[in-house]
Amino acid sequence: MDVELRQLRCLVAIVEEGSFTDAAVALGVSQAAVSRTLASLERALGVRLLRRTSREVTPTATGLRVVAQARRVLGEVAALVREATSGHTRVRIGYAWSALGRHTLAFQRRWSGAHPETDLQLVRVNSGTAGLAEGACDLAVVRRPLDDRRFDSAIVGLERRLCAIAADDPLARRRSVRLSDISGRTLLIDRRTGTTTELWPPDSRPSTEDTHDVDDWLTVISTGRCVGMTAESTANQYPRPGIVYRPVRDAEPIAVRLAWWRDDPHPATQAAIELLTALYRTG
Repeated sequence: MDVELRQLRCLVAIVEEGSFTDAAVALGVSQAAVSRTLASLERALGVRLLRRTSREVTPTATGLRVVAQARRVLGEVAALVREATSGHTRVRIGYAWSALGRHTLAFQRRWSGAHPETDLQLVRVNSGTAGLAEGACDLAVVRRPLDDRRFDSAIVGLERRLCAIAADDPLARRRSVRLSDISGRTLLIDRRTGTTTELWPPDSRPSTEDTHDVDDWLTVISTGRCVGMTAESTANQYPRPGIVYRPVRDAEPIAVRLAWWRDDPHPATQAAIELLTALYRTG
């Protein structure tokens, strides 16, 4: 069964315009072409879709259902076309937990001023590629290398590592902590997006529990049962009563990367790299 988009457009036009003549004018074809197209659709479906009299054209019961579905299909196709052709008018930047921290607002405002022709959208997707592999974004902010040859990336900045702890935890009274202060605790991590593995020698690594969402991560840490390690952007993005963040002074900083599809980079990729690099350098 082969149903073509032109057949669906023809059916919808007949119903919306009220006659074959007016549908032909709306579609820019002859009335005979409208009649042939409708007939071919009815043959393909094996059902009658319209009742035609000398005064009016009305859908059959089946026709009403088909017209409703045809409108949805045509709407989906229009959305598909917009998605495929919007590369120069929109850029979606995915992130897993904390976007760009204190640089997020400045990035949005400076982008709007410098590139008013390209709409910027930030999209939170809690996956290892921050939505890039899932097709949810065009560029992705990630804080761990992507070991996938489909993607390329550039380091745009560095962020300190912070320890997230309950406000009444003894460590909260310190101005900073060391990795050794955390090794005897239970560390709450997201294995898909986290950057805390391999920070400790094998014989002194803390025990771990898994989480999959930043809100759950914060909620558990606030109870004092676990602690967390994160980039400083998380502290800027998610201040939370009952949680304090302390620098881990002997932990190496986290590289912030902007990633994209290697064989299909978005036209705005280089501009985004340059703006983010400038923000992190001056910040």
